[in-house]
Amino acid sequence: MSLLQFASVDQLFEPICPHITKEECAATSDTNEYCDCVHFKALIRPHTDPSLGHCSYLNTCYSEPTYALSPHMAAGMTSMGKTLPSGLGAGGRGKEKAPCRYLHFEVDYDPTQDGPPRRPPAGPTLLHRLALGLGPDKVLKDPYPPQWINCDVRRFDYSVLGKFQCIMADPPWDIHMSLPYGTMTDDEMRSMPIASLQDEGMLFLWVTGRAMEVGRECLRHWGYTRVDEVIWLKTNQLQRVIRTGRTGHWLNHTKEHMLVAVKTHLDEAGNLKWPSWVNRGVDTDVIVSEVRETSRKPDEVYGLIERMCPGGRKIEIFGRRHNARPGWLTLGNQLGADQIYEPDLAVRIAER
Repeated sequence: MSLLQFASVDQLFEPICPHITKEECAATSDTNEYCDCVHFKALIRPHTDPSLGHCSYLNTCYSEPTYALSPHMAAGMTSMGKTLPSGLGAGGRGKEKAPCRYLHFEVDYDPTQDGPPRRPPAGPTLLHRLALGLGPDKVLKDPYPPQWINCDVRRFDYSVLGKFQCIMADPPWDIHMSLPYGTMTDDEMRSMPIASLQDEGMLFLWVTGRAMEVGRECLRHWGYTRVDEVIWLKTNQLQRVIRTGRTGHWLNHTKEHMLVAVKTHLDEAGNLKWPSWVNRGVDTDVIVSEVRETSRKPDEVYGLIERMCPGGRKIEIFGRRHNARPGWLTLGNQLGADQIYEPDLAVRIAER
């Protein structure tokens, strides 16, 4: 199998200048010119106090228009009749409090000064060959378009779905903190019929806080063996490691964990049997990626799973529309009208 199959569609990579702004970059240059890397400019609004420094949440701050990609307001400008958001400043949650006074940023790009965006030089494409299997189907197939079923995942009849080779779940764990969405109790999680979705295969389970222990307990209860763990190291808009996570009782969390498990089957000697079609040792166990909306996970995780388990049926539980992806079936309660392309599945869903 060629590694090119898993290559990014857009090979353009734009490094970010460590000096952040063009002014700071030029000040460190012998020519007083800024470099070709990506720069940012501060969003100065009437309520901004630059002396406070950077907002810990930057473009994910709930209290700022930047969270909705608002246009830049130059220094000294008024709100032009627009109502600024309310909420606890610096990304907190609350009622009718002042908007965030800390510094926020947006990309500083002027095509008249910076020129057209850079493109990778044209040239021959080098194929890198890896000893990857073709997955449970033993042959590469075009995946179905994104499929989803809008449902209450706690009460859905999973028996109509059939079997899957890969399962990913990002449950709304009760981590004993105030969260902007409903959570499930530990007992509700244990009662999820995960085991019925697989005869053999892989389970990828997102956990954080106390759920790191509860998740391991659920794996054992469902009949799985944890074999590895992926760490998502979170970066912010400026590509720094986030300083203030929104979870954590004792320390501010700058990472999340995804437990990697296999359906437990043992050989005669009591050793764990791996599915023969799983590609092992391809990826690393660390993903470095920018945070986005609340609870949204990095897109890189899909590539990791698809390289490990090419082909086959894949399901994501507790997903949203932004999780919908070719080759995957997504279950969640914020997906809208069902979209099904597998003929057999469509019949079973219609008859339920």
